[in-house]
Order: sequence, then structure tokens, then C-alpha cells
Amino acid sequence: MILTLKDFDIAQIAASGQCFRMEPLAKDRFRAAALDRCMEIQVLPSPYLENSRDASGQRQVQTCRFSCSREEFDGFWRSYFDLDFDYSAVKKSILPEDAYLRRAAGTGGGIRILRQDLWETLISFLISQQNNIPRIRRCIRLLCEAYGTPLDGSPDLHSFPTAEALAAADEEALRRCNLGYRAKYVLAAARSVAGGQISLDAIRNMEFPEAREALMEFYGVGVKVADCVCLFALHHLEAFPVDTHIRQVLEREYPEGFPFSAYAPLAGILQQYMFYHELTCSPS
Repeated sequence: MILTLKDFDIAQIAASGQCFRMEPLAKDRFRAAALDRCMEIQVLPSPYLENSRDASGQRQVQTCRFSCSREEFDGFWRSYFDLDFDYSAVKKSILPEDAYLRRAAGTGGGIRILRQDLWETLISFLISQQNNIPRIRRCIRLLCEAYGTPLDGSPDLHSFPTAEALAAADEEALRRCNLGYRAKYVLAAARSVAGGQISLDAIRNMEFPEAREALMEFYGVGVKVADCVCLFALHHLEAFPVDTHIRQVLEREYPEGFPFSAYAPLAGILQQYMFYHELTCSPS
């Protein structure tokens, strides 16, 4: 199935740090896995590429071939990639005087906030602490191979483990998945969910402040991880995760404070533009 999508760039999404089971297979070919699903995305030459950006450099158009049926795409992947949300309007809302954020939106204008599964996102960001993206990807791959099930049509890929599967493991076995000290966080989360002490369904129905507090009841979840889960799984777009990169931006570009009053409802999207811009454009 071939689609031309506005405000969409699969390479930017894969490199934006919001998920760890989306990876490049070749220059213009990517594979995305989520829960028990997998799909390949191939970027195609597009007649729209000449005009893929508007005068401010803030509009991205990409033509892709998706290796799934229209039914599966509309039933799962359309929501996963948040394709029904108007990201052009977000970029247009950036204050004219905010030169840094306008540059960042131009750099990462094809990023969309993925609507990921809450359980998978929680475990992924527990593993992400004090870690780097290649190592996080390896940890999650090993975890899926050990405790997931092979995916139909992709024998080298496995589903993301359920809470019950991880709860039945022991900490030493989880450490063998390269988790290190994070193994105890993963095991505690799995046992809390599998045992019914914390309800993911209840968290899914909470507003942002309440969900953030509920997530921090999990052992090992602090403010930054809770904000990441709220943004990348619960789609609370006001969540604004602050890591080292974002803290440096705030200190350097916004010494008098980030204008949350102007951006608050969509601050999480803007945070992703900032994060990606720092990864790809800032001097090392």
C-alpha cells in the first residue's frame, strides 16, 4: 500500500528517541514493530519532494510503501503514527520571535508523536535510564527474544513480552538480557501489573497530572520517565520530558524560561522538535 503523507518523515520518527523497535534496514527502508505487529516502510521517490517544505521550512511530505493491507493500516498503524492530527497547525503556532524553535521545527518537521502501547512504553523507558539508544534497542530485542513469541512472517522478530511473562522471570535472568540494574525495575513493574497492584487500564483513563503521579508509583519511575510514558503512550501532548539535551536547550535558548503559557497544550510535540534538532544539528 502506497501513501503520500504530510508532516511525515519515517527516518526522523525512527531517530527521535520515542520508540526502540523501529529501525533502518537500508537507506530508505525501515521496519517498525509494536506489540505483536510488524511492518516494513519503504520511502519512494515522490513528485511532491520538490515542494516538500513551505517557505518557512516547516512542512514535510513523504511517499511511502507500507507492507500491510489497507485494513491493517487503518485499524492499527494510522492511529500508531497519529496521522489524523494536524501537525502543520502545531508548527504554525510557534511564536514568530522564537527563532530557535522555528529552526528546530524545520529540522524535525516530519516527526509525529507515536501512539504506543502503555505497557511496552513503560518497560522501554525504564530500560532507557542512563542508557544510549543502540544499547536500549539491544536490551529490548533480547527481552523480546527471551520472553516474547515469534511474529508471523518475521521469524527473527518477537512480540513484546506481557507483564505475566516478565513477572514469572527472576532478576538474574532479566540481567542476562543486558538490563543491568534496570532488571529490578522491570521485574517490579511486571509483578505490580500482573498481580493487580497497579492498573494500566486505570492509568489510560487518567488526565495528565493524575497519570504522571500514578506512573511514579512504579519502582524506578521518576519525573522524566513518567513524562515520556505520558507523551509517547498516553498521548498527553502537554507532557514535556526534560533530559540532558533539553535542559541544555532551556539554559542556552530560554534563560528567562520556556514560554509554556504559549505552548502548554502542545509542548510535547515541540520538545520532540527540540530533541531531534539537538541530536542532528548541534555541534558535538
